[in-house]
Amino acid sequence: MLLDYGSTMNIHHLELFYYVAKHGGISEAIRHMPYGIQQPALSAQILRLEDDLGVKLFTRRPFSLTPPGVKLHQFIQPFFANLETMAAQLHPDAAPHLRIGAPELIFRDHLPDLLKALRPRFPRLKLSLRSGYQPQLETWLQQREIDVALTPLETNPPASLKMVSLLHLPLVLLVPRRSPIKDATDLWALDKIEQPLICLPPTETASKNFQQGLARLGVDWPPSVEASSLEVTNTYVLDGYGIGLSVAIPKRPFPRGLRMLPLDGFQPVELGALWYGEPNPVGKAFLEELQRRASNLAR
Repeated sequence: MLLDYGSTMNIHHLELFYYVAKHGGISEAIRHMPYGIQQPALSAQILRLEDDLGVKLFTRRPFSLTPPGVKLHQFIQPFFANLETMAAQLHPDAAPHLRIGAPELIFRDHLPDLLKALRPRFPRLKLSLRSGYQPQLETWLQQREIDVALTPLETNPPASLKMVSLLHLPLVLLVPRRSPIKDATDLWALDKIEQPLICLPPTETASKNFQQGLARLGVDWPPSVEASSLEVTNTYVLDGYGIGLSVAIPKRPFPRGLRMLPLDGFQPVELGALWYGEPNPVGKAFLEELQRRASNLAR
Protein backbone atom coordinates (compact mmCIF):
# COMPACT_ATOMS: atom_id res chain seq x y z
CA MET A 1 0.00 0.00 0.00
CA LEU A 2 1.37 3.41 -1.00
CA LEU A 3 0.57 6.80 0.47
CA ASP A 4 1.30 9.81 -1.71
CA TYR A 5 2.30 12.96 0.16
CA GLY A 6 4.47 14.48 -2.55
CA SER A 7 6.63 11.35 -2.33
CA THR A 8 5.69 7.70 -1.89
CA MET A 9 5.70 6.08 1.54
CA ASN A 10 5.16 2.37 1.90
CA ILE A 11 3.01 1.63 4.97
CA HIS A 12 5.13 -1.43 5.85
CA HIS A 13 8.28 0.68 5.72
CA LEU A 14 6.61 3.15 8.08
CA GLU A 15 5.77 0.33 10.48
CA LEU A 16 9.38 -0.84 10.47
CA PHE A 17 10.59 2.70 11.14
CA TYR A 18 8.09 2.95 14.02
CA TYR A 19 9.66 -0.07 15.73
CA VAL A 20 13.20 1.18 15.10
CA ALA A 21 12.35 4.58 16.61
CA LYS A 22 10.43 3.03 19.51
CA HIS A 23 13.19 0.64 20.56
CA GLY A 24 16.20 2.76 19.71
CA GLY A 25 17.88 0.93 16.87
CA ILE A 26 17.59 -1.79 14.24
CA SER A 27 18.91 -4.66 16.37
CA GLU A 28 16.64 -3.70 19.26
CA ALA A 29 13.63 -3.41 16.93
CA ILE A 30 14.20 -6.93 15.58
CA ARG A 31 14.20 -8.34 19.12
CA HIS A 32 10.88 -6.67 20.00
CA MET A 33 8.86 -6.87 16.78
CA PRO A 34 5.76 -9.12 16.84
CA TYR A 35 6.90 -10.96 13.69
CA GLY A 36 10.23 -12.16 12.40
CA ILE A 37 12.44 -10.20 10.02
CA GLN A 38 16.15 -10.42 9.29
CA GLN A 39 18.41 -7.46 9.97
CA PRO A 40 19.58 -7.05 6.34
CA ALA A 41 15.96 -6.94 5.15
CA LEU A 42 14.94 -4.40 7.78
CA SER A 43 17.95 -2.20 7.07
CA ALA A 44 17.29 -2.33 3.33
CA GLN A 45 13.65 -1.34 3.72
CA ILE A 46 14.52 1.54 6.06
CA LEU A 47 17.05 2.78 3.48
CA ARG A 48 14.32 2.54 0.83
CA LEU A 49 12.05 4.68 3.00
CA GLU A 50 14.79 7.27 3.43
CA ASP A 51 15.43 7.25 -0.34
CA ASP A 52 11.72 7.70 -1.04
CA LEU A 53 11.52 10.64 1.34
CA GLY A 54 14.87 12.13 0.43
CA VAL A 55 15.88 12.59 4.07
CA LYS A 56 17.88 10.74 6.70
CA LEU A 57 15.65 9.58 9.54
CA PHE A 58 18.19 8.58 12.19
CA THR A 59 21.86 8.10 12.92
CA ARG A 60 22.96 4.53 13.60
CA ARG A 61 25.75 4.80 16.22
CA PRO A 62 24.87 6.18 18.65
CA PHE A 63 21.20 5.92 17.75
CA SER A 64 19.27 9.18 17.55
CA LEU A 65 16.43 10.45 15.41
CA THR A 66 17.14 13.32 13.08
CA PRO A 67 14.67 16.26 13.08
CA PRO A 68 12.78 14.74 10.09
CA GLY A 69 12.81 11.38 11.91
CA VAL A 70 11.34 12.95 15.04
CA LYS A 71 8.62 14.63 12.98
CA LEU A 72 7.72 11.42 11.13
CA HIS A 73 7.71 9.35 14.34
CA GLN A 74 5.40 11.82 16.07
CA PHE A 75 3.02 11.55 13.11
CA ILE A 76 2.87 7.75 12.80
CA GLN A 77 3.29 6.79 16.47
CA PRO A 78 -0.36 7.17 17.59
CA PHE A 79 -1.56 5.00 14.69
CA PHE A 80 0.82 2.06 15.15
CA ALA A 81 0.79 2.22 18.96
CA ASN A 82 -3.00 1.84 19.03
CA LEU A 83 -3.43 -0.89 16.42
CA GLU A 84 -3.69 -3.70 18.99
CA THR A 85 -6.17 -1.73 21.10
CA MET A 86 -8.33 -0.94 18.07
CA ALA A 87 -8.30 -4.57 16.92
CA ALA A 88 -9.51 -5.63 20.36
CA GLN A 89 -12.31 -3.06 20.28
CA LEU A 90 -13.46 -4.20 16.83
CA HIS A 91 -13.51 -7.89 17.76
CA PRO A 92 -16.92 -8.62 19.35
CA ASP A 93 -15.59 -11.41 21.56
CA ALA A 94 -12.26 -9.83 22.50
CA ALA A 95 -11.35 -9.80 26.18
CA PRO A 96 -10.95 -6.27 27.61
CA HIS A 97 -7.32 -5.30 28.04
CA LEU A 98 -5.88 -2.91 30.64
CA ARG A 99 -2.22 -1.88 30.54
CA ILE A 100 -1.08 -0.46 33.89
CA GLY A 101 2.24 1.13 34.73
CA ALA A 102 3.41 1.59 38.31
CA PRO A 103 6.42 1.13 40.59
CA GLU A 104 7.00 -2.47 41.64
CA LEU A 105 6.05 -1.58 45.22
CA ILE A 106 2.53 -0.56 44.17
CA PHE A 107 2.05 -3.68 42.06
CA ARG A 108 3.11 -5.89 44.93
CA ASP A 109 1.48 -4.22 47.92
CA HIS A 110 -1.52 -2.19 46.78
CA LEU A 111 -2.94 -3.15 43.39
CA PRO A 112 -4.14 -6.77 43.81
CA ASP A 113 -7.15 -5.92 46.00
CA LEU A 114 -8.22 -3.12 43.68
CA LEU A 115 -8.04 -5.33 40.60
CA LYS A 116 -10.22 -7.93 42.31
CA ALA A 117 -13.00 -5.34 42.43
CA LEU A 118 -13.00 -5.17 38.60
CA ARG A 119 -13.40 -8.91 38.07
CA PRO A 120 -17.22 -9.06 38.46
CA ARG A 121 -17.61 -6.41 35.72
CA PHE A 122 -14.79 -7.68 33.50
CA PRO A 123 -14.43 -11.44 34.18
CA ARG A 124 -12.23 -11.96 31.10
CA LEU A 125 -9.99 -8.98 31.83
CA LYS A 126 -6.51 -9.23 30.35
CA LEU A 127 -3.80 -7.34 32.26
CA SER A 128 -0.40 -6.05 31.25
CA LEU A 129 1.67 -4.74 34.17
CA ARG A 130 4.76 -2.65 33.47
CA SER A 131 7.05 -1.53 36.26
CA GLY A 132 8.60 1.93 36.19
CA TYR A 133 8.88 5.34 37.83
CA GLN A 134 7.21 8.62 36.98
CA PRO A 135 9.45 9.78 34.06
CA GLN A 136 9.29 6.36 32.37
CA LEU A 137 5.56 6.06 32.95
CA GLU A 138 4.91 9.46 31.41
CA THR A 139 6.88 8.47 28.31
CA TRP A 140 4.99 5.17 27.98
CA LEU A 141 1.66 6.98 28.29
CA GLN A 142 2.59 9.49 25.61
CA GLN A 143 3.73 6.64 23.35
CA ARG A 144 0.43 4.78 24.06
CA GLU A 145 2.28 1.79 25.49
CA ILE A 146 0.22 1.80 28.71
CA ASP A 147 -3.31 3.00 29.49
CA VAL A 148 -3.01 4.17 33.10
CA ALA A 149 -0.09 4.96 35.39
CA LEU A 150 -0.29 4.85 39.16
CA THR A 151 2.70 6.54 40.75
CA PRO A 152 4.03 8.74 43.52
CA LEU A 153 4.19 12.21 41.99
CA GLU A 154 7.54 13.96 42.31
CA THR A 155 7.06 16.55 39.55
CA ASN A 156 4.15 18.00 37.58
CA PRO A 157 3.32 15.75 34.61
CA PRO A 158 3.34 17.06 31.02
CA ALA A 159 0.32 19.09 29.92
CA SER A 160 -0.60 16.36 27.41
CA LEU A 161 -1.43 13.94 30.26
CA LYS A 162 -4.48 13.96 32.48
CA MET A 163 -3.93 13.53 36.21
CA VAL A 164 -5.86 12.99 39.39
CA SER A 165 -4.28 13.23 42.83
CA LEU A 166 -5.45 10.32 44.94
CA LEU A 167 -3.81 10.47 48.37
CA HIS A 168 -1.24 12.37 50.39
CA LEU A 169 0.50 9.84 52.64
CA PRO A 170 2.37 11.36 55.61
CA LEU A 171 5.87 10.14 56.40
CA VAL A 172 6.33 8.49 59.80
CA LEU A 173 9.07 6.76 61.74
CA LEU A 174 8.51 3.35 63.31
CA VAL A 175 10.11 2.22 66.56
CA PRO A 176 9.54 -0.82 68.78
CA ARG A 177 6.74 -0.15 71.25
CA ARG A 178 9.14 -0.19 74.23
CA SER A 179 11.61 2.20 72.62
CA PRO A 180 12.58 5.13 74.88
CA ILE A 181 12.20 7.51 71.90
CA LYS A 182 8.90 9.34 72.35
CA ASP A 183 9.08 11.89 69.53
CA ALA A 184 11.05 12.35 66.32
CA THR A 185 12.39 15.65 67.64
CA ASP A 186 14.27 13.64 70.27
CA LEU A 187 16.39 12.30 67.41
CA TRP A 188 17.05 15.69 65.81
CA ALA A 189 18.41 16.95 69.14
CA LEU A 190 21.17 14.32 69.19
CA ASP A 191 24.70 15.15 68.06
CA LYS A 192 24.69 11.91 66.09
CA ILE A 193 21.87 9.41 65.57
CA GLU A 194 23.29 6.01 66.46
CA GLN A 195 20.17 4.02 65.62
CA PRO A 196 20.32 2.45 62.12
CA LEU A 197 17.80 3.79 59.60
CA ILE A 198 15.69 1.22 57.76
CA CYS A 199 13.99 2.54 54.63
CA LEU A 200 13.03 1.91 51.02
CA PRO A 201 15.65 2.37 48.27
CA PRO A 202 16.83 5.96 47.71
CA THR A 203 14.96 6.09 44.38
CA GLU A 204 11.61 5.78 46.19
CA THR A 205 9.71 9.03 46.80
CA ALA A 206 9.34 8.42 50.54
CA SER A 207 13.12 8.09 50.97
CA LYS A 208 13.78 11.17 48.82
CA ASN A 209 11.28 13.30 50.75
CA PHE A 210 12.70 12.12 54.07
CA GLN A 211 16.30 12.93 53.18
CA GLN A 212 15.23 16.35 51.88
CA GLY A 213 13.48 16.99 55.19
CA LEU A 214 16.57 15.93 57.13
CA ALA A 215 18.69 18.30 55.04
CA ARG A 216 16.41 21.21 55.94
CA LEU A 217 16.91 20.34 59.60
CA GLY A 218 20.67 19.98 59.17
CA VAL A 219 20.51 16.33 60.23
CA ASP A 220 22.72 13.65 58.67
CA TRP A 221 21.18 10.18 58.92
CA PRO A 222 22.05 7.88 56.01
CA PRO A 223 20.18 4.56 55.66
CA SER A 224 21.75 1.41 57.07
CA VAL A 225 19.19 -1.15 55.85
CA GLU A 226 17.57 -0.85 52.41
CA ALA A 227 14.23 -2.64 52.50
CA SER A 228 12.36 -3.88 49.43
CA SER A 229 8.90 -3.06 50.83
CA LEU A 230 7.13 -1.41 53.74
CA GLU A 231 6.33 -4.85 55.13
CA VAL A 232 10.03 -5.72 55.20
CA THR A 233 10.67 -2.44 57.01
CA ASN A 234 8.10 -3.42 59.65
CA THR A 235 9.73 -6.82 60.13
CA TYR A 236 13.23 -5.43 60.60
CA VAL A 237 12.07 -2.81 63.09
CA LEU A 238 10.25 -5.49 65.08
CA ASP A 239 13.43 -7.61 65.07
CA GLY A 240 15.43 -4.72 66.53
CA TYR A 241 17.54 -3.75 63.52
CA GLY A 242 16.81 -0.03 63.86
CA ILE A 243 14.23 2.69 63.22
CA GLY A 244 12.05 2.41 60.13
CA LEU A 245 10.79 5.01 57.69
CA SER A 246 7.26 4.38 56.47
CA VAL A 247 4.09 6.12 55.34
CA ALA A 248 0.78 6.30 57.19
CA ILE A 249 -1.85 4.63 55.01
CA PRO A 250 -5.46 5.21 56.15
CA LYS A 251 -7.23 2.13 57.52
CA ARG A 252 -3.99 0.17 57.42
CA PRO A 253 -2.65 -0.20 60.96
CA PHE A 254 0.95 -1.01 61.69
CA PRO A 255 1.74 -4.40 63.24
CA ARG A 256 1.43 -4.83 66.99
CA GLY A 257 4.69 -4.15 68.72
CA LEU A 258 5.42 -1.02 66.67
CA ARG A 259 4.87 2.61 67.61
CA MET A 260 4.53 5.44 65.12
CA LEU A 261 6.35 8.77 65.38
CA PRO A 262 4.80 11.53 63.20
CA LEU A 263 7.18 13.56 61.03
CA ASP A 264 5.77 17.07 61.11
CA GLY A 265 7.11 19.36 58.40
CA PHE A 266 8.22 16.54 56.09
CA GLN A 267 6.72 16.45 52.60
CA PRO A 268 4.20 13.59 52.27
CA VAL A 269 4.10 11.13 49.41
CA GLU A 270 1.50 12.23 46.86
CA LEU A 271 -0.02 9.30 45.01
CA GLY A 272 -1.66 10.04 41.68
CA ALA A 273 -3.04 8.45 38.53
CA LEU A 274 -2.03 9.56 35.03
CA TRP A 275 -3.54 8.76 31.64
CA TYR A 276 -3.65 10.04 28.08
CA GLY A 277 -6.79 10.98 26.18
CA GLU A 278 -10.11 9.22 26.70
CA PRO A 279 -9.72 5.91 28.58
CA ASN A 280 -11.34 2.76 27.27
CA PRO A 281 -14.25 1.30 29.33
CA VAL A 282 -12.06 -0.88 31.56
CA GLY A 283 -9.60 1.98 32.05
CA LYS A 284 -12.45 4.28 33.01
CA ALA A 285 -13.75 1.71 35.50
CA PHE A 286 -10.26 1.30 36.94
CA LEU A 287 -9.88 5.07 37.43
CA GLU A 288 -13.31 5.33 39.02
CA GLU A 289 -12.47 2.52 41.46
CA LEU A 290 -9.15 4.18 42.27
CA GLN A 291 -10.83 7.49 43.06
CA ARG A 292 -13.63 5.85 45.04
CA ARG A 293 -11.18 3.97 47.25
CA ALA A 294 -8.95 7.00 47.66
CA SER A 295 -11.93 9.13 48.65
CA ASN A 296 -13.03 6.56 51.22
CA LEU A 297 -9.53 6.34 52.66
CA ALA A 298 -9.15 10.13 52.83
CA ARG A 299 -12.38 10.40 54.82
